[in-house]
Amino acid sequence: MQYITQQFEKLVNIDSPSGFTDNVARYTMQQFIDMGYKSSLTTKGCVVVDLGGEGNPIVLSAHIDTLGAMVAEIKGNGGLRLTRIGGLQPQNIEAENCTVYTREGNCYTGCMQLCNASTHVNADYAKSSREFTNMEVLLDEVVSSRLDVEKLGIAVGDYVCFCPRTVITPSGYIKSRFIDDKMSVAILLGFAKYIADNNIVPSRRIYAYITVYEEVGHGCASFPFDAREILCVDMGCVGDGLTCDERKVSICAKDSTGPYNYEMTTRLINCAKQHNLAYAVDVYPYYGSDASAALSAGADIKSALIGTGVYASHGYERTHIQGITNTFELLKHFLLP
Repeated sequence: MQYITQQFEKLVNIDSPSGFTDNVARYTMQQFIDMGYKSSLTTKGCVVVDLGGEGNPIVLSAHIDTLGAMVAEIKGNGGLRLTRIGGLQPQNIEAENCTVYTREGNCYTGCMQLCNASTHVNADYAKSSREFTNMEVLLDEVVSSRLDVEKLGIAVGDYVCFCPRTVITPSGYIKSRFIDDKMSVAILLGFAKYIADNNIVPSRRIYAYITVYEEVGHGCASFPFDAREILCVDMGCVGDGLTCDERKVSICAKDSTGPYNYEMTTRLINCAKQHNLAYAVDVYPYYGSDASAALSAGADIKSALIGTGVYASHGYERTHIQGITNTFELLKHFLLP
């Protein structure tokens, strides 16, 4: 667990909205290589790892891309109007610090604010809707016009990445942006470390597949394996009408794209019961995964989805070390009996 949380903190501090993932993908690939695994990047930028074993291949999928934004307009006052990447909600990034990356490799910091954000001046501050059209990034530079911003090298199409604000509490809670899904990537790194440290030869071929476009819907659309099954490790939903909390591993029976494979999901449930893991089986009302993309692209596979419970998804998220432990243990017992 210490290794997993350490890797999470490293991963979450490498900015990586969908389409801007090369640095974090190469970092992740190198971690697998350093453990002795054969690892490579696909043309699309996903990380493929052979964790060993022979026959009946299964893919463990997790995504390294996150929500983010892009400059859509440089305004006359020097502010930046943004467009979302993935499901980023403007009300969740108000007053958040961010970094703008230019195509020349320069970085500039700023803060996302409502336009006319001073309550001593704006009588409608509390009533104003939070939309990308009436919010802007204020750069931490002396700029007051579009020309001033352009002289910095900032342009439409530049990526804007938000600070994760990661906190690990003494009680075991982990609060951060982008727990979805960098925690799952850290769990897969921990799973690979467990195999390597204990010289385990899996009883079936296991691939890790770290995808880079899940938040925009096509993370696992290309599927380069002769796999029979895909087990997505993604965030488990916590909220009204669901039974999961941050201390459990969630097993998803169905999301908004349809049901997961009944037989494979049943095996996961039985495994969690057999090993006395804290788990929940839930239906996610507004959710899709790498498995959804793979199946939509025509992959002939069985699919299932598990993950540590995460509250406030796509916002300032929270999970717990017990949920991470239960997810890791379910992976271990399900794949390394």
